[in-house]
Amino acid sequence: MPAAEVLILAMTKMLSGVCTAGMTVERHPRSVLKWVRPVREFDTLLPGDVTCAGGRLFCCCDVVEMNLLAPRPEPPHVEDWVTDFVQRPPRLRRRLEGARRARFLADHLDRAPEQVIVDHTRSLCLIQPERIRASFSLDRYSCKYEARMSVVLPGGIDHPQAASARGIPVTDLKWRALGRAWLREEGQSRLALDHEALLERLSGEAIYLSLGLSRSWRNMVWLLVVGVHVVPDYPGGFDPQDL
Repeated sequence: MPAAEVLILAMTKMLSGVCTAGMTVERHPRSVLKWVRPVREFDTLLPGDVTCAGGRLFCCCDVVEMNLLAPRPEPPHVEDWVTDFVQRPPRLRRRLEGARRARFLADHLDRAPEQVIVDHTRSLCLIQPERIRASFSLDRYSCKYEARMSVVLPGGIDHPQAASARGIPVTDLKWRALGRAWLREEGQSRLALDHEALLERLSGEAIYLSLGLSRSWRNMVWLLVVGVHVVPDYPGGFDPQDL
């Protein structure tokens, strides 16, 4: 695949670096458009790899031109593409915003998300959950911070971890920064919001999620929320020095 425009739908924390993924304009029978996850040939992506000329990290709904060199599928991460971050680094082309963004999210829901969530034959999908409970916690002593979501998945898909009280980790950088800000504002170490309270606080009408699978650890992969897309979008950003 030559240079391609990628609509970023995930920008996440990953160990010592970051991870990103998005959709190209190529059609796909299950996800409507084809997902790609740009990766380096060796080692983890660093913030500098996904920073635009203005000095900010790319974020969800940026349209970024990337030089995708070769597919490197490692099931279930069949979307991985080795990408040129040196000779032809990614360039911000434009953003998808407002009504166009809302329409895109509604029109590009995955037609078979169970392939990601249950079967693990792919590793990325876009869904609209039936309900969400969001939680944030910060241990003042260890400085360990967590953002998590309990999710009622669409179509009756059963995933015990997603539906549990503890839920699944959220690695979306903007969402994690929002949770930190809310904890600071309220002087709390823990905050939990049910679906209605969350929409009210966000002044939101709908929430869509990009779900992804972690890299294998002890022969297991874990479900993650890698992108949180609120309609209308909520303001905010994140500090590359505090991921």
